[in-house]
Amino acid sequence: SESIDSLQEVLSSFCGRVRKLIDQTSIASVTKPLKVAFTDLPGGAEAFELMTRFCYNNVGTRMTPQTTCLLHSVAHFMEMTDGGVSSPVNLLKLIEKSLEGIPCWSWSEIVRALRQCQDLFPAASSSGLMDRILDSLAGRITAANDASPAVSSPESSAFRFSFDTRSTMSTKNCNHRAWWFEDLVVLNPAMIEKIVNSMVLHKVDHVLISRFLAHYLKSAASNASSDKKEAAETIINLLHSLDASCVSCRGLFGVLRISSALKISKCCQSKLESIIGNKFDQATLDNLLVPAPSGTKSLYDVNLILRFLKYFLRIEGRKSITQLKQAGSLMDSYLAEVAPDSSLKPLKFVALATALPDEARDSHDAIYGAIDMYLEVHTQLSGEEKMKMFCAINYEKLSSESCKHLASNRKFPSRTVIRALISQQSKLRSLLKEVNQSKKRSDALPKANPSKENRFSDDEQIILYAKKVDLSTENEKLKSQLQGMQWKVMELERICRKMQAQMARATKKNRTVSPSNARSLPRLCS
Repeated sequence: SESIDSLQEVLSSFCGRVRKLIDQTSIASVTKPLKVAFTDLPGGAEAFELMTRFCYNNVGTRMTPQTTCLLHSVAHFMEMTDGGVSSPVNLLKLIEKSLEGIPCWSWSEIVRALRQCQDLFPAASSSGLMDRILDSLAGRITAANDASPAVSSPESSAFRFSFDTRSTMSTKNCNHRAWWFEDLVVLNPAMIEKIVNSMVLHKVDHVLISRFLAHYLKSAASNASSDKKEAAETIINLLHSLDASCVSCRGLFGVLRISSALKISKCCQSKLESIIGNKFDQATLDNLLVPAPSGTKSLYDVNLILRFLKYFLRIEGRKSITQLKQAGSLMDSYLAEVAPDSSLKPLKFVALATALPDEARDSHDAIYGAIDMYLEVHTQLSGEEKMKMFCAINYEKLSSESCKHLASNRKFPSRTVIRALISQQSKLRSLLKEVNQSKKRSDALPKANPSKENRFSDDEQIILYAKKVDLSTENEKLKSQLQGMQWKVMELERICRKMQAQMARATKKNRTVSPSNARSLPRLCS
């Protein structure tokens, strides 16, 4: 009983919270020794032992960073603002004096202090201790990255850092900008969020921050004891807050691969898809070949790609023609990969083919090839489904080789062949018209006095113009292809005329047999 009374007396002289409890029992006329259980004491039994040692021995003049963090949190919790009866020493003042030496703490001591703070949260946060340590950590990263390579290590003497062999980074990697990545993966997602926010305030390069976040998530995914879902959602929210131009597309797809198996919230999923979608033109074909979710028959997740394209075109006016064409080339490759998938629905295939505006492609040869492959695999499509696919082709953007292939392709109806023929004829007429106009402008130029020099000049102009128009190569090929297509059209016209003659004879016969019941038949061909 005497020891308990002595402990109460000593603690009450230093701790305002204990003193208040004793005063309350005195008012209630409680004669028994006071028994108090601080179940929410920051740091638990270890912190309480450090506090009592200080109260009895005034130990605190030489505190390590770890004990400083413990005592700082428990001192605020216990309201230790007085120096006590036997000594004028104030624990909070001693701790504040110790915290002034944070710039002298080694890098490993800073990391250990942060681990201590995350165990003491929210006590460490409410007391302001965590903010001071975070500020020091972010400042060191900023200073190291801004320094020359010779002094860019985490423990450079130029920044009052002492290299600690307990750090997980080796000496040969200390000059790398990512020297601090591995040291911080031991912290929980809540602490990582605070660290990143502090680094943003210190204007740390967003490219470096995004690389660290991707590294952290990869490490968390391989750690069986970590909360992978919480880590993924935290990382996605932080990436969404950074400058989008500083986030690597490759890293984003890495985050997507990890998070897709964790059933993250729809909000975080939409944020990640929007970031990737806005950078769609920077992706690669391998990035887009994401396996379909379990339970679906398709090989690839085409719905995900359609959502990417939706975000990519959400602010279409801000996309340059270069970005659109890059996206168009990427989608052409993707269509060629997914076309042989027997489980891919025709509506989804058409949606992929028509998702981008027409200016995203200079040629529709790839779309024609993908549709041809799709029809090769999917032989049971209805006429309506096929027509929707044929409408996805801009026949004016087909090359002569594709038109030649189309003319002999039985999977495409005759009307598509005619459309291709008409578009090619229009291209040829436009080209010939341009040639004639250029020739007229050339003829309209004033003639100089005939001389050998002028004749050579005219000949050179004709040769240069012929090279520009290139009639002897491309146009000759185009004409030969057109002749083949025209032959097919003539054959179709011959069959049409034959059918007209047969219909005329049938109509005449019907009129002769039953003139009253005669009726006009529609013309099949004109």
